[in-house]
Amino acid sequence: MSLGDLLPEATIDPGFAAVAVTGVSSDSRKVKSGFLFIAIAGNKADGAQYAAKAVEAGAVAVAAEHKPAGLPPSVVFVEVGNARRALALAAARFYPRQPATIAAVTGTSGKTSVAAFTREIWTALGEPAASIGTVGIVSPKGEIYGSLTTPDPVDLHRSLDELAGEGVTHLALEASSHGLDQHRLDGIRISAGAYTNLSRDHLDYHPTLEAYLAAKLRLFSDLVAPGGTAVINTDDAHAPQVIDAAKKRGLKLLTIGERADGIRIVRVAIDGFAQRVEFEHAGATYDVKLPLVGAFQVYNAAVAAGLVIATGAEPAPVFAALEKLSGAKGRLELAGSHRGAPIFIDYSHKPDALAKALEALRPYASGKLVVVFGAGGDRDPGKRPIMGEVAHAKADRVIVTDDNPRSEQPSAIRAAILASAPGASEIGDRAEAIRAGIAMLNKGDVLLIAGKGHETGQIVGTQTLPFSDHEAVAKVLKEMGT
Repeated sequence: MSLGDLLPEATIDPGFAAVAVTGVSSDSRKVKSGFLFIAIAGNKADGAQYAAKAVEAGAVAVAAEHKPAGLPPSVVFVEVGNARRALALAAARFYPRQPATIAAVTGTSGKTSVAAFTREIWTALGEPAASIGTVGIVSPKGEIYGSLTTPDPVDLHRSLDELAGEGVTHLALEASSHGLDQHRLDGIRISAGAYTNLSRDHLDYHPTLEAYLAAKLRLFSDLVAPGGTAVINTDDAHAPQVIDAAKKRGLKLLTIGERADGIRIVRVAIDGFAQRVEFEHAGATYDVKLPLVGAFQVYNAAVAAGLVIATGAEPAPVFAALEKLSGAKGRLELAGSHRGAPIFIDYSHKPDALAKALEALRPYASGKLVVVFGAGGDRDPGKRPIMGEVAHAKADRVIVTDDNPRSEQPSAIRAAILASAPGASEIGDRAEAIRAGIAMLNKGDVLLIAGKGHETGQIVGTQTLPFSDHEAVAKVLKEMGT
């Protein structure tokens, strides 16, 4: 592929536009002979300072918002107005195949569940489907764990190309605020976009909650294809702004919620570790036994159903498929029981998500509701005392532990939580905290282990140490003979 084909928006000397390019990268360590290197000015470093290394590795062209110093004359330089967007669009052109139907979901909470549910519904309808997000790539071939909710654009477009090559026709994609703000999803042909909710999160990256919302609105204002559909949880406080962005773009609307006119949640009743839900859509009523706990999962299921209907499926089989949902790993997942008390693992690592998880489990606790959780280091410190308040208000026993402390002092993170959780226990070692939580259980109690969900590592300093909440629970239960 030629340089001109990859960067058609840029002004390139005709003599250089025909230069053959064998790959694209913004990481100088991944550059090989014949590559186009696109220098990104990141939060920690300017990619331009690695241009010389990229050239040494074989880059034939460098694109950036300003010319890096010391480029040899043999290397073509291309000036671009937005290097992040140029990278994503170049990656999309280099890896041109995509599943025919792509749905993307954004919001503070629920993205992973919605993406998983959407994939599961499509699969139940006989479509070769996949999902990409926090838990990695899940496709008919299996599961590949990933570390970013929205991957690097080159990795993302390579994955789309490979999935299409494997015969995947339907894809559900998580759209994180970072990914949207950094143009990682640009170039993806998105048929429908969904919005779940918005609450405090990622304020270590976004300067304000308004900036955080603005990043999410890009899905509707910029990325869903013209004529596409916006599926919006109309019961969320920020829904009017999302609806306004979708309307300005001329997108079709399908609202969900108790007050919605698209998919209305009419009635919800607990049925063991399931829920009986009555949905209303297009004049028809659907009585569904949803095999999941928590009111928020009703909304997630409704959003997923909306995405599948918005992309062409008949409603009746979609609602029928909801009865077979299994959900994403580590999302309010029943991981075992001790003395008849259930143990749930959930990814909730922000105040609103923790509150929703505890509220979802409260009806099952005729005894005490116990929670084990912490907060991540090098992330928004303002949410730590709020999480302490939530745990104190909504659980009966609170154990504060470590959760990916990264470069921060773990005890300082715990102290910030404990200041708002009077009476809470402090056990820094996460495995020991889980053991203590399980040991105090009796029949009628419920334990929630929150924060890490599907993760299989604990980030301490610059190291990722092997750790899984699932494995920790299994080990304790085995030792206790449960």
